[in-house]
Amino acid sequence: MPAYVLVEVDINDPKEYEAYKKLTPATVEAYGGKFIIRGNPVQVMEGEWNHDRLVMLEFPDKKTAEEWYYSKEYQNAKAIRQKASTAKFFIIEV
Repeated sequence: MPAYVLVEVDINDPKEYEAYKKLTPATVEAYGGKFIIRGNPVQVMEGEWNHDRLVMLEFPDKKTAEEWYYSKEYQNAKAIRQKASTAKFFIIEV
């Protein structure tokens, strides 16, 4: 059953965040994941949106999504992201 990782991001260092964006795709692909949404503009229909970026990843299942997030491959990119931004990560199983 597919699982999606939804990420709300607020960027405080755009240059450093670009380095994160370059490193992340290979780690996602290594775990059978793919980007569904990658920072496209968000049009608010109801409520408020106060973030710089929205990302959605699709993985084969929840276990694989978790393995990616905690993987050795992703940790270097994750450290860069944490210096360059604040984010909220959610896993949604469908």
